[in-house]
Amino acid sequence: MGDISRNFSFSEFERSQTAAAKGIDNHIPSESIRENVRALTNNVLQPLRDALGATLVVDSGYRCKELNELVGGVEQSQHRKGEASDVRSPFYTPLQIARKAVEEQLPFDQLILYPTFVHFSHKRKGKQRGQILYNRRYTGEKI
Repeated sequence: MGDISRNFSFSEFERSQTAAAKGIDNHIPSESIRENVRALTNNVLQPLRDALGATLVVDSGYRCKELNELVGGVEQSQHRKGEASDVRSPFYTPLQIARKAVEEQLPFDQLILYPTFVHFSHKRKGKQRGQILYNRRYTGEKI
């Protein structure tokens, strides 16, 4: 049981092996960012998990400035605002996850397909762009 939704908790969005190894405090610092994480979870991630009927693992959720810089994230990364998450499933490929999100017409701002995970973002305020992008290392089928 999660504290955001049935299957997701804030600790998943704060967890980072890189932050732990480097001694970086990656706790979500404000209620506004928590609200962004809730919006992403309740509008995209939980409905996607329900549609798949399978676990989604948050590989990278919220990132503080120091962690974002360390992992090579862009300065304006939606991860910094709690608006983005990189997810994978032990039961589905990234392509299958992405296709399900599109099929379910989930309100994502961006969906970026990577070789081993899918990046989803959702803005709490403003219009979702519905962008589908492919990381340069992704060489598989298109959605």
